[in-house]
Amino acid sequence: MVNRERLLAEFLRLVQIDSPSYQERELADRIRNLLAEIGLTVFEDQTASKINGQAGNLYARWPGTVAGPAILFCVHLDTVEPGRRIKPVIRGGAVYSDGRTILGADDKAGIAAVIEALRVVRERNLATPPVELIFTVAEEQGLVGAKHLDPELINASCGFVLDSDGPPGKIIVRAPSQDRIVVTVRGRAAHAGINPEEGINAIQAAARGIARLRLGRIDEETTANIGVIQGGLATNIVPEKVTVYGETRSLDDRKRAAVTQEIIRLFNEEVENAGGQVECEVEDLYPSFRLEPDHRVVQMAMRAAFRVGLAPRLAHSGGGSDANILNALGVPTANLSCGMQKVHSTGEFILIEDLVKSTELVLEIMKA
Repeated sequence: MVNRERLLAEFLRLVQIDSPSYQERELADRIRNLLAEIGLTVFEDQTASKINGQAGNLYARWPGTVAGPAILFCVHLDTVEPGRRIKPVIRGGAVYSDGRTILGADDKAGIAAVIEALRVVRERNLATPPVELIFTVAEEQGLVGAKHLDPELINASCGFVLDSDGPPGKIIVRAPSQDRIVVTVRGRAAHAGINPEEGINAIQAAARGIARLRLGRIDEETTANIGVIQGGLATNIVPEKVTVYGETRSLDDRKRAAVTQEIIRLFNEEVENAGGQVECEVEDLYPSFRLEPDHRVVQMAMRAAFRVGLAPRLAHSGGGSDANILNALGVPTANLSCGMQKVHSTGEFILIEDLVKSTELVLEIMKA
């Protein structure tokens, strides 16, 4: 029932609308108009003013024709950089960018799938329960928009986020919590050539701390990373200050907390041994979630996948999504793959057939 040509055309239009995080206004307006044309009630919240962005989260409702609990679908509007002036290219049954930018299938493949599914529901007068939609902003910045969702505006008993990579059929049932760690190391400035003995090199002190850290994959559930180091003024100055940015993630909240505390302890030990001072800030970005295989929302996704000819597969993710927030709000939510591959890179692409199958899956869940 999916109109392949219309779906692809809409996807191509969407990816050409610039929507980097905090700058989603044009795309939000496009989505709002499309949903209104289909017949949905649309509401935008006040998140823009809270996060200093251009647009807030969009909430939309399709009344349905079958009594029963509402089903929620959630996608995000923003993209990572480089994501401006995207030029999609169709090659070998797939859509790529021209190589200078990302494609933006993360998450515009999910957006296109939801919109096409609703168009089919309206055109075919298909029986569905009530359907709720949420389009979040600044998801790529740590689920910022989702953290400002108003639970009073969500009536659904279960939900599906369309924001996982790979061919459709994958169902994310576990995802990690994440800590953002900022370590500021202070030493003492001095001239690097005249009196370096009087200085305390903040970069060296930080490096000693980093050298002791367990980074990368700690175990099958836990990871840690140092991603950014900023500091120093010139090569002839012993650096007085350096800031180190890192993260920890784990499917097990206790493991994540333990690794975070280990990182803080080791930085403190090494910096103090070097005669410097250290300040550590930890931000809990989002909670983990876990859905059992027999949970209703998981079974709904699996049955729908079978009906459209997909082989459902349950998986866990190393990254967070809006599903983490929705589960924390009390709405059991699975994260579904929607065909995007090599996301967050200029090699990002999506097979057209996967875009179609993802839309068929969404439609089948709506009909459930």
